Amino acid sequence: MSRLPLNGLRCFEAAARHMSFKLAAAELFVTPAAVSQQIKALETELGCSLFLRRPRSLELSAEGARLAPVVRDAFSRLLAAVNDLKEQEEGRPLTVSVLPSFAVKWLIPRLSRFRMRYPEIDVRIAAEDRKADFVTDGVDVALRLGDGNYEGLHVEKIMSERIYPVCSPEVAARPPGLHRPEDLKHYPLLHDVNSFAGESWDHFLEHFGVEGVDVRRGAFFTQMDMVLQAAIEGQGVALARSQLVTDDLRAGRLIRPFGTETPALLAYYFVCREEALRSNKVAVFRDWVLDEVRRDGSQAESG
Repeated sequence: MSRLPLNGLRCFEAAARHMSFKLAAAELFVTPAAVSQQIKALETELGCSLFLRRPRSLELSAEGARLAPVVRDAFSRLLAAVNDLKEQEEGRPLTVSVLPSFAVKWLIPRLSRFRMRYPEIDVRIAAEDRKADFVTDGVDVALRLGDGNYEGLHVEKIMSERIYPVCSPEVAARPPGLHRPEDLKHYPLLHDVNSFAGESWDHFLEHFGVEGVDVRRGAFFTQMDMVLQAAIEGQGVALARSQLVTDDLRAGRLIRPFGTETPALLAYYFVCREEALRSNKVAVFRDWVLDEVRRDGSQAESG
């Protein structure tokens, strides 16, 4: 035989176990005629009869009696192997690729709620600046900041952002006073050297026509979470992405000294392989992320 007739063997195994085409068909969710047709095709390929078809009964032929336990054992081993792989997959930690700043300022503070709801699912956070490779890195899910153009993947927008200045209450209280963008010239600026296009101080100030602020001065950091921590410590004024300062604003660690803001050019996306959504742990993590986004929105509205 040039190929393994799996459909015919599956029908034969079920019919031999039940000694009935009708019961085999019910188990396999097909018609008795389909079972009979598959078995006849298998018999033709093997060149022998597997059943002795009596008027009111079904019996295995000598060849069928020899083949039946072998096929039954083979399918049993195959099913056991598939179940083992499935259990290993479900027991493996869910690996989430995310920007370090988003992990520190948004995801990690909320993970305790995920663990409370799904204690059976372990989570591994892969904090990295580069894009995840879903094949070689073992990544299940990525929460990406970008334009949403990720070809060949399931992509779902979860959050938009705004860009605005933040600082500690102590910095805002220092004279001469921080009430409008023009006042920034009196305060040290905090910079993310890896900020995305349209999210830098020079772009922000140019957008509002603010002059006299030297954007070449201040403290420079390679991660936004470091910028925000420096702001919390009173070291200057940071230009923040709104989703990263939700908790700090709510807790009073940071404030918005004035309401001026610009829309971010990029947004956050839930990204995974299309087939990964069939995994229970990926599906529940997606739903939980969306619940957290809605929760943040409702708290902002009530606040």
